[in-house]
Amino acid sequence: MAVEMNIENGEFEDWRGSKADPAKHGGVTASSIACVVEVLENMVFLSNATNFVEYFLKSMHYSAAESANMVTNFMGTSFLLTIFGGFVSDSFLTRFKTFIIFCTLELLGLILLTIQAQDGRLLPAINSKPSKTQEAIIYTGLYAIAAGVGGVKAALPAHGADQLDHSNQRLVSSFFNWFFFSLCFGGLIASTVMIWIQENLGWNWGFKISVVTLSVALCIFSMGFPIYRYKRPGGSPLSRIFKVLASAIANRKASLPEAENTQIYGEKRNHDKFRFLNKALMGESVASTEVEETKTFIGLLPIFASTIMMNCCLAQLMTFSVQQGNIMNRSLNSFKIPTQSLSVFPISIMLASIPIYEYFVRMFRSKNNHHPGLLNMFQPLRRIGLGLALASGSMAAAAVVEAKRREAANDDVVLSVFWLVWQYLLLGVSDMLTLGGMLEFFYSEAPDTMRSMSTALSWCSTAMGYFISSVLVTISNSVSGHFGKEWLGGSDLNHTRLDLFYMLLCILNFINLLNYIFWARRY
Repeated sequence: MAVEMNIENGEFEDWRGSKADPAKHGGVTASSIACVVEVLENMVFLSNATNFVEYFLKSMHYSAAESANMVTNFMGTSFLLTIFGGFVSDSFLTRFKTFIIFCTLELLGLILLTIQAQDGRLLPAINSKPSKTQEAIIYTGLYAIAAGVGGVKAALPAHGADQLDHSNQRLVSSFFNWFFFSLCFGGLIASTVMIWIQENLGWNWGFKISVVTLSVALCIFSMGFPIYRYKRPGGSPLSRIFKVLASAIANRKASLPEAENTQIYGEKRNHDKFRFLNKALMGESVASTEVEETKTFIGLLPIFASTIMMNCCLAQLMTFSVQQGNIMNRSLNSFKIPTQSLSVFPISIMLASIPIYEYFVRMFRSKNNHHPGLLNMFQPLRRIGLGLALASGSMAAAAVVEAKRREAANDDVVLSVFWLVWQYLLLGVSDMLTLGGMLEFFYSEAPDTMRSMSTALSWCSTAMGYFISSVLVTISNSVSGHFGKEWLGGSDLNHTRLDLFYMLLCILNFINLLNYIFWARRY
């Protein structure tokens, strides 16, 4: 019974189900394990995203377009499934169990693809497409990995933050910064070491190393179970939200004062927004805590929607920026930078920006400790706003650089790929501020029963940014085609107007920034 009371009060427990002891459970050491695991997990995820293209093209004999679409659909699905992973974590399982189950699912998917890649009987004949059975194995393994990634990325950051003292907001903020650092460090390994291995030892080594690496990550995470602290799930938050909405609609004709005086349990209301939802209190089965939970989650959605356009800009680093780099001078003395390693630029900038940001915050806080108003500038909403502003600036810089590159190309001059550093720099810092701020904001502001699902909104924003980027390219070509020539028609960037597309993104991001400011001020 004591355990049940602890659960009801939202307190943490240890692995035995007893109340967690702050001296033995949780803390910086426990949360650091999540950062170490994220390095390994993201290395596996991104290295396979790179490896899949060559595997589908050369071993499975899909066309280049089919291979590219399979990979982009895989990545988009992986990020979108974080909502499902977060829902499972919040509703039915602890975040620890969610990670174990979904990481195991990801590992099984990798093992299945590895077996297929090594067994000639499971591969199509030369110049032949895969059979139905071979395709079934491919898609089963591929989307087992996608589902596993969705659960892992939803549960892991929330689990790491759960280990920390929530009264120390600076400590929680620092965790999400270093978690983002770990994510980028895993990406750096994938863009350098793994690409070297695939190019020099063969693509099949990518699968073998991924299986071993993810197995090590699962073991490291599992070994921390005695020092973790856990919070049991409180049932489906979506069913409670739907119940509140249904009750509010059913009682829409009731007066607000009558509804607000019907059921008061003494809890302090978080805010007076969405007061129409208070009409749900007229329903016999709806508690005021459920109404407040619904209000809080709905209040997060405009902030989430305002970050999608920034991720649309981020998608350009993986698409058009890479194409720019391919036709620019990639020589560094006698070394030629591999095309796949161009992502090292933004990742390196993100990695460098995090310790610099942490150092700056620590120094600023020590000198301005008696000025709380100045310290507010590091709040997540302000970080996100600054990140969105830099995204707009990065697209302006990208437009200028592309215009200069095209002008030079017309004079038979090939610019150095290092001209792209300006857009990489601004967008890299933008991503650090925005994604780090989003993870912290959605975790800290979300109801206790919805933290995994709310944190997953950060990853969903990334997925939707990639999808909207494709939509904008299609719309831009359609509209510009009616007025002469498509901006992005053809495969030769020297005969396209990528600079105008970048400027369009700059304008859209500036409008989006104004929209974000409106919602952030109202939050």
